[in-house]
Formats: sequence, structure tokens, C-alpha cells
Amino acid sequence: MLTVHDLSVAYGESMVLSQVTMDVPPGQVVCLMGRNGVGKTTLLKSIIGLLRPRAGRVYFHGNDITRRPPHERARAGIGYVPQGRGIFPYLTVHENLLMGLEAASPKERTVEAVDEMYALFPALKVNPRKVAGTLSGGQQQQLAFARALIRKPRLLLLDEPTEGIQPSIVQEIQDLIQGLRARREVGVLLVEQFLDFALGVADYCYVMEKGAIVSEGLASDLNEDVVREYLAV
Repeated sequence: MLTVHDLSVAYGESMVLSQVTMDVPPGQVVCLMGRNGVGKTTLLKSIIGLLRPRAGRVYFHGNDITRRPPHERARAGIGYVPQGRGIFPYLTVHENLLMGLEAASPKERTVEAVDEMYALFPALKVNPRKVAGTLSGGQQQQLAFARALIRKPRLLLLDEPTEGIQPSIVQEIQDLIQGLRARREVGVLLVEQFLDFALGVADYCYVMEKGAIVSEGLASDLNEDVVREYLAV
């Protein structure tokens, strides 16, 4: 479904990604792991179109989207939950969900779409008129998920969704990702440093070091000790 081929990305003269190649098959959860600063978020921003690569290509369902702007990639079926959640803090919970439908067709902008998110995340339904910036960190993360999922993307990019989240919400996020994997309706590219969480949800894993892929394999076959060395500070 998603193919990244020999992607190289730089900030000015500083090369951050070097010839990164990876695949996300339909309906599978692929995890990208590595220390802070190795280029994981840069890769996600390149896939969604916020950064332009120096070289390489990005393909989505066989179509070259390397030069397409972010809004076209979103309309093609890519959802993005950025690190730090990226909600609209001065809008209400309900208004944030409606923002997720802003680029949708009139046929997609339905009450049922919003109600489905409230059913998936009951904590958001308790007070839909609450200003999003006053929610707890875990609730904000759930809102970011709901805003991305409301349009039923075919690919979901998740940038460290467990960061700064209380254990009970981490478990809910794990259950959600496992549910998506079980239904095989959405492919997921997950950036994560929490190894146990990653191995609990992923089908396949890549490990990144200094902007390059240094290890990959089925989650069930990975040598955990080797991966932990790459994740150690």
C-alpha cells in the first residue's frame, strides 16, 4: 500500500534521512523504532508531504505521491496523528472532530461519522462541548486519533502515540491498534520507542539509526536485545 524508496531528506545542508526504503502492506501494522533524533518524525512528515525529499520516491497504492501537497495525500486516504497530538486547543471536542471532516465530501460529513468516533472513544462523548485544550493528555491523544480516523483513512501515520500518556490510556491505544490490525481495514505506520508496546501491536518492524534503516524483520522474529541497544540513550 505504501512504498518509500531510497528516500533522502535534508534540512538545509544537514542530511537527516539517507536512502530509506520501507513498505507498509494493506491492513498491517508496521513499527519504526529508534532513538530520538534519528529521523523517524522526519520520515512521517515526508510521507504526509510536509517535507520535500532531496531524492527518492513515495508511492501510495501504486501512485507516485512524492510531489503531491499534504491535502491531496489526506484526501487519497492518509491520516496523520503527529507527535504532541496537534489538536486545535481553542476549539471544542466536537469542533475538532468536525475539522477532521472539513475536506470530506458532503456525503462523508454525516452525524453517523461523528457518533462512530464517540462510540469508539466514550471519554470524548462525556462532554463534547469541552474546550480541547483543557482535556487531559490521554483524552487529547484520543481526540487526535478520532480526528484522524473519522474519515476512515486507508493508512494511519502515528508518531509516538504513547508519549506522556498514563498507563490506562496506553492500554486503550494498544487495544485500538490491535483492533485495527484484526479488522485489516487500515494500514498503520507507527513510530514508537516503547519496545514492549511496539512488539505487542506490530506485524513488522524497522529500526532506524542516523537516518538509515539498520535492521528490519517480522515482530515475532526480532532480536529484542539487539533492538534495545539501538533504543538505548
